[in-house]
Amino acid sequence: MSNNGQLQLPKTLMPLLLLGIVAIIFISKSTVTIDAGEAGVLWKRFDGGVVTDQPPLGEGFHFVAPWNTVIVYEVRQQELFEKMKVLSSNGLDIILETSAWYLPKASELGKLHQRIGENYLERVIKPALRSAARSVVGRYTPEQLYASKRDIIQLEIFDETKKILEKEYIQLNQLLVRDVTLPPTIKNAIERKLKQEQESLEYEFRLVTAAKEAEKQIIEARGKADANRILSASLTDKILRDKGIEATLKLANSPNSKIVIVGSGKDGLPLILGNQ
Repeated sequence: MSNNGQLQLPKTLMPLLLLGIVAIIFISKSTVTIDAGEAGVLWKRFDGGVVTDQPPLGEGFHFVAPWNTVIVYEVRQQELFEKMKVLSSNGLDIILETSAWYLPKASELGKLHQRIGENYLERVIKPALRSAARSVVGRYTPEQLYASKRDIIQLEIFDETKKILEKEYIQLNQLLVRDVTLPPTIKNAIERKLKQEQESLEYEFRLVTAAKEAEKQIIEARGKADANRILSASLTDKILRDKGIEATLKLANSPNSKIVIVGSGKDGLPLILGNQ
């Protein structure tokens, strides 16, 4: 102990202490932890820069030379919500709201980092989506966008965007058209037209139904008239007399007292006289 009462470390411990500090710094600079849903691109300072011929570093703990760098990317599916103004085929402004689900291709993460960099969302995805949306929407009228063609438009934007992004090492999983906003005057005109078309279809349906019902009644009436004509043509005087005789004989066999005079009735039919 020195004269002023302060503890003095042995001179031999000072180098060891400095060596320990250097070792701690070296180890801290030589390790990297990749969290869940992430992958790391290795950049080698003295050996060619970005590593593109090997898989990226996966989740977990890794030792890396302190003079190298690891750039961590999220490789989970991510969502981009984009609201953009585009033009229809007749030059009207359309507000389109979309959602794109995307992720970087993990197996080609090195190439993505080397060619585009970490800000690939702004540099590639957004421009690709906007370009595809303008191209697709420009083929359709506001009426088609508002009513009948939304699913087709959604699929076409997805296909065109995906084709662009595949060349940039990005995977597009889905694209949804959330909303299509038209100018108020155009929207009101389309809604009126659609309502008129619906009313016209309902009126035509009622006319067709009434015509079919009338046709059915005519057919039924013709059938009844034909049946009556056939029946009338078949009922000759002789048949009527024979039927009358059959009926008279049946009545004559009944237990009620009666007198049957043959040939005394109208048209020569038997005449039945009872006691009442």
